[in-house]
Order: sequence, then C-alpha cells, then structure tokens
Amino acid sequence: MKTIRKSVLAASASAMVVMIAAPAMAQSNGNQVEEVLITGIRASLLQSIESKRKADAIVDVVTAEDVGKFPSTNVAEALTIVPGVTVDRAFGQGEKVSILGTDPALNRTLLNGQTVASADWFILDSPGRTFNYALLAPQIVGKVDVYKSPEARIDEGSIGGTVIVNTRKPLDLKSGTIAGAVSYLYTDRSKKGDLQGSLLASWKNADSTFGASFSVQRAEDQLRRDGVETYGTISANQWAGGNPDNPVDSRTKGCVGSCASTLTANLGARSPNAFGASYFEQGRTRTTYTTALQYKPNDQLSLEFNWLKIDADYDNTNQSMYAFQGNTWNSLGALTGLTVNNGVVSKASFNNALSVLDVQYREAGLKSDTFHLKGGYKGDGWDLNGEVGKSTADGGTKRQVFLEFLNWANYTVDISGAPKSPGSLTYTTNVLGNPAAFVTDPGWSGNLVSKPTSDEEKYAQFDFGKDFDGVIQRVQVGYKRREHQTGQQYAGIAITGVAAPASSFNPSTVPSNYLKGFDGVGTQMQGRFRIDGESMVSYVQSGKWLAAGATMPKPSIFAAAEFTAGNWNIQEDIDALYAQANFKADNVRGNFGVRYVKTSVDSAGYVCNPGAACNKAADWSWKSTKKSYDNVLPSVNIIVDAREDLVLRFAAAQVIARPNYSDMTNYFWLSDGILTGGGGNPALEPYKSSNFNASAEWYFQPQAILSAEVFYKDISNYILQRTQPESYFNQSQGKVTTYQISRPFNAGSAEVKGVALAYQQTFGMGFGLLANYTYADASGQSGAPLPYSSKNQVNVSPFYENGPFSARATFTWRSKYFTGVDRGDDMFVKASKTLDATVGYAVTKNITMSVSGQNLLDSEYYAYANTTALPRGVYRTGRKLQATLNVAF
Repeated sequence: MKTIRKSVLAASASAMVVMIAAPAMAQSNGNQVEEVLITGIRASLLQSIESKRKADAIVDVVTAEDVGKFPSTNVAEALTIVPGVTVDRAFGQGEKVSILGTDPALNRTLLNGQTVASADWFILDSPGRTFNYALLAPQIVGKVDVYKSPEARIDEGSIGGTVIVNTRKPLDLKSGTIAGAVSYLYTDRSKKGDLQGSLLASWKNADSTFGASFSVQRAEDQLRRDGVETYGTISANQWAGGNPDNPVDSRTKGCVGSCASTLTANLGARSPNAFGASYFEQGRTRTTYTTALQYKPNDQLSLEFNWLKIDADYDNTNQSMYAFQGNTWNSLGALTGLTVNNGVVSKASFNNALSVLDVQYREAGLKSDTFHLKGGYKGDGWDLNGEVGKSTADGGTKRQVFLEFLNWANYTVDISGAPKSPGSLTYTTNVLGNPAAFVTDPGWSGNLVSKPTSDEEKYAQFDFGKDFDGVIQRVQVGYKRREHQTGQQYAGIAITGVAAPASSFNPSTVPSNYLKGFDGVGTQMQGRFRIDGESMVSYVQSGKWLAAGATMPKPSIFAAAEFTAGNWNIQEDIDALYAQANFKADNVRGNFGVRYVKTSVDSAGYVCNPGAACNKAADWSWKSTKKSYDNVLPSVNIIVDAREDLVLRFAAAQVIARPNYSDMTNYFWLSDGILTGGGGNPALEPYKSSNFNASAEWYFQPQAILSAEVFYKDISNYILQRTQPESYFNQSQGKVTTYQISRPFNAGSAEVKGVALAYQQTFGMGFGLLANYTYADASGQSGAPLPYSSKNQVNVSPFYENGPFSARATFTWRSKYFTGVDRGDDMFVKASKTLDATVGYAVTKNITMSVSGQNLLDSEYYAYANTTALPRGVYRTGRKLQATLNVAF
C-alpha cells in the first residue's frame, strides 16, 4: 500500500441517487449537480436526473425548500436518503454524520463554503471537528451539497466527504416573499409538546440588482431519555483479592461453596463495574436568526453578505441510580453468588454492598455568530473572487451542581437476558423506591463544576479563474488563510459536609411509562424515585449545609487534577494554495488539480510537574507544544458519457483529516470512584488517505436510474484509543491512586472499502421509490474495527404525490458499529432501524398542512462493551409527532 499512498490516485465516482428534485438546477462553479428536493416530486424528478448526468463532480444535493413536507428536525435527518451517509442518534435525533464508512470527525461541514464555529452542550464532550447538526435549523437551508470526492478548490480536511450547507439568497427568491410556519411538536415519552415557529421575509428591487432577506426560527423540544447503564467493566478477580488498592477476597467472606468455586474457575470473566437505570430530562430551545444581502448592479460585479446567529439552551438533569458492585472500597468483599456464561458474569448477588444515586443539574447551551462577506468580478473570460469572514461560538456547561447519595443494601444484578433484556437490578427490600434510603456522604457529597468551551475561525481567500477554448476549458487558482482557535475552561470544587437524604428534595415516582420498551427490567427499576433537581440546586446554593463561619466553595481550576488538565487552548493556522483545471474532450469531461497546505499548531495546557501530587497550583505549569506539517494533495475527477443512457465516473485523490482538537492537548479527565479516565496526546499526526472511487449509472428509462459505486480508502496515521495505567491524586480518597487512562494514538494503517447501490424510479399514478444499499468494510491494523462504520446500511423511501396530496416514508437499517475504546473496552452500538414518515395536503397554492412522525419505531440505542452480553448504555427517547401549517406568499 505504500506505493499507492505515494502516487497520484486514479479512480472514483458517486452512485448517488436521490429523490425529490426541484425545477431549479444547482450550479457549483459551472458544474451542474444532482438535486434532491423535498417538494414537487414527479414534476421535477426528470430534471433531477438530468442534472446528475451533467455533473462534473461526485456530489449529492439535498434541497429543503418546503421543510414541512419532510420528517426532519435538523439537516442530518434529511441526509439519511443520500447513499453512503449514516447518522448517529445517541440522543434520539441526528447529531453526527458519517460518509462512506468513515468516522464523523473525518468529514467536514461548511456553511456557504466556509467553516461554521460549533460547540457541544454535553459535559462529557470536548471540542472536536465533528459538527453537531442538531444546532442547525433546517428552515435556513436552501440546499446541502455532499461532496464524496474532493476538488482542489474545496477546503481540505475530509476523508469521507465534505458537506456544504448553502443558505437562501434573496436574489433567488421572488420579491416580497413572505413564508412562515407554525408547528406543534409532541414527544410521546416525555408526554410534552411545544410550539415551533419560523418566518422568512425577502425583498429585491425591480431590476433584481439588490436584495435582502431575514429569517427567524424558534424550536423547542422537551426531551426525555430513559436508559439502562453500566459504567465500565471489571475482571472477576477483583472480588478475589485482585485489586491492588484493596485486595479483599470475597471467598473469605460471603462467597462460599458454589460461589467460591465458580469465581475461582472464572477469574478472567468480565462483569459490569456498576449497573442501574438512568433518567435524563432536557429542555432544548434553539433560536436562529439569518440575514442575507446581495448587490449585483451588473453582470460583472457581485457582492454578498451573510449573517447567522444561533442561540440555544440545552439545560438538563441526569439522575443515575445504580448498584456499584465493582466499587473498590465498598463492594469487593460483598459478593455472595455469581453465574458466568461465555466469559461474562451474567448474574451476581451482594450483601451490604454499595448503591449510588448521582444527580447532576446542568446549565448548558450555545451561542454562535457567523459573518461572511463575498465579492466577485467577471471580466471577459476571467473572474476574480474574494471572501472574508469570522465565525465564533461559545458553549459547553456553564454550571453543574452534583450531589451523590449512597446506600448499602443486599441486591442482585442480572444481565443474563442481554441483549433482548438489557438487565435488571433487584433488592431484597425496595431500595429504589425509598428516597430516605439514599444519603449523601459528608466526606465527599458532590461537586460544583463549570466547563465552558469556545471556538473561533477567521478566514480570507482569493480565487482567480480563466476560461479557455479547447480541451482545457477553465483554470482556477487560489489562496486561503484560516486562523482557528478553540479552547476549554474547566473548574470545580468538592462539596463536603452534606448529610442529606434524597427525601429532602421533593422526591416523586418516575412517570408510569418509564423504561417502557425495555424487556425484563422489573418493577423495582420501573417504579424508582426521582428528586427535583431545582430543589437540590436551591439547597446547595442556600449554604444551609455549611459549617458555622464557612463560606460557599467556589470552583477552581486547581481543585483537582482533572480540572487543571481540562484547561487548554489550540491555535491552528492553515495556509492553502490550489490550482484546478476543468476539461472536456468529446465524451470525456472532468477536472484535475492540486492543493498545497501548510498547517501550524500551537497546543497549550497545564502539565503536572514531575513527581508532584498534582493537587495544588504550584504542582502545575502551563506548557505549549508547537507542531507544523505540509501536505500536497492531488485530485482528479473523470466522467465518461459512454452512451446516451450510461455514464461512467472515476475519481482519485490524496486527502488528510486533522486530529480532533481535544485529542491534541494535554487534557485528561478522571472518575475517582471507578478509577478510570481519558485524555489527549499533543504528538498526534494527521490522518492521511488515498481515496479511489468508480461508478456506473444506467438511466434505463425516463425518470429512473440504477447505479453502483465502489470506493476504497487507504488510510495511514489512523487515530484510535489506547488504555494504560497512570497515577493521580484521588480527590474523593485523599491519596494517589492508579487509574486506567484512555488516550489517542496513531495506530498505523487502516482501509475502508465498499460498494453503494442505488435505485430510483417513478411508477406512475403519483407513486415512486428510492432505495439504496451501502456495504463498507472498514478495518485497522490486525483487523481492528474503525469508529462509526456500519458494514451494511439500507434506506428505502417510497413516496406518493397526486394533486394536493403527498406522502412519504423513510426506513433505515444499519448494522452494528464500533464507537471507540472506553476504559479498556471496545465499544459498539448494536444494529438499529428507524422509520420516519410524513403526509401533506396543499389547501391552496399558498397554504399547506402536514403531519410528520420521527422515530416511529421508538428505536433502541444499544451500546455495549466487547459483546452484546455486556450492555454499556441502552436508551430510548420516544416518538416525535409534528403538525405543521405552512404559509408562503
């Protein structure tokens, strides 16, 4: 493969077929590309196919001019109909997108061709290169381009593909356009509903030389996620004196007879470290504003300004109630019985062992501003364009209030029915229904934490193009400068001295539909209690628990090693030059080019001084690590119009993808109770890949296509997680302990190969069908799996449109996929299926109504460690139903 990596690569094409096209045709630097439009199905399908046939690049396009007709709450959901695209729905809706079997972090998302700053709300996430599609309101989108093969003129950084989100332009709309929508969104698991609204106003003068548009969207969603969770795994020898920090042996206590013999014979068996039920509630509110200005006084000069503002709140409360059978100091000597099947501790009983209720109240959100100015001038056979812009985002968790309640009781953990039944937790007395049984420990009662993040990119680029007669029809050259800065601030402080039972905080029984759809969990888990998060926060803020004369503790970055190391900053400067030529000779057309990129990175953060305990400010030093590298990235796209109904496509490129920002830092996090953690690695190298694609498209009748694509990616410097022991000061124990820390490293080579098949046809009488299948075989060294790559995926989307009526359904099935290494375990998500549908009726040409449903199967998100017999997190979020009234004039 070394020869392949060093050569200029040779073959690629896309077999994309997508469904609903518009009468309009998209243009991208003169290349017409396929339109997948979410309206006007039969009338525009022929034009969609014709635009695909004329495309000079491997591009899928999704256009959402009538969002109310598509069962999607964000752009990621709309991309599910594109062949080779998979969506991860960990919180019930699409947030991460994979393209052609690659990790979401290896794909880029651009707004109008430029980076849009992003930040995640979840406290366990750190800033990376993955775009969170849940933040992007679908109403602002004119179209989405999915580039599966690169061109030299497009920003580098993608191995799977580049998604370009294009917002609406006022000169493309009718003057005086006013469009609005009102929706009601209901979620059946939370049993809550919210109003949604959007408004777009656009104007242009009579000469269509100046236009302005403004839009505002407001979306709310009351999310509830029920789950069965485990927190890491342990080896059975931990109950047999195998833990160096506490070598207690249950066989000298309550584990006797068959328990002792089974344990002795299965010391290497794996067991959940902890097991229980989670109750997660979140109020999601997103307000989006856009402004677009266009000035085009003549055919030569054009100016354009775009502004996007996102203001989102993601406050949430998580309440995890679990048996802590692997706790080093409270449970290792409490084992009284166990059953082992195929190397997994499928059932275990304990006497007077630890149970925990963790309640975390978090205030989280995102604020983002993006400004983009573009100007162009067209001369006689030449053109000059320039763009400048800035995108900023601030997000993360502004405040977390966390109390931990403890209990000691007799219980049995049974996961023998997994994966059909993820497990059950049963107590000899109903502890899960008794809030008075859980009390905080005055020695360590919880913590106060803040973990805000920031992201910013400034850029400037210039492009010059010259048209020619002959085989070479156009040559483009350009330069771009990007300055990206991202960082994280992490502070916290322990709460001590609280001895409060959970019953002090307005407890109540969970709703009657809690854990609905989870087989075998038992009535104790289904009838567990919850507390009022706001009551808990009020109590902590009141200071009533403080000792006389004590002041309220304030979060500090030096309160614990995890907090200090969690403060970091990345400055990444990128300079790029490119040249690209577009050609056409008889029935052969396409483009070729090269992009030269220089990347300079300054990674800074706190590093613990050698030999220090890492528990005070003097133990830490702020250190910076600088790194730079150059890349030459050639690419070629070739299209052969073999005959009137047959198009062959080939593409090849050398590409890179840079490591996640947090992976390039000294950052690490610790879990004191279960002695695990994770962190970064400033020495990481970028991914490199040689990409090849080839496809054939058969247009066997009008408004129909059958296509097949093969793809191959030969990747070097692949980044995976590795777990090793590291020693740090344990805040809850007051001493240095050994943790199992997972950090990224360049694991060597990897490859992704596969095929995508697509079929599209209109049958008449308003009926039609889109179907596609993608096979991706992704593996690293020694056959190791690659993150987020499902070997098989199927999408089937029948549609109907006749007169004022329209309907469609989209069914997706994807096979299991690997997500990474966590605490020494290979993590996977089990195969899943989803179903979305919508029905619409046009009351008049200006007024339409629709009813749509998302996640109609209430699909289960089943994450597991190594084997499905060891569930890690099994979740359901419920169905979403939305009724929408659209008005457009």
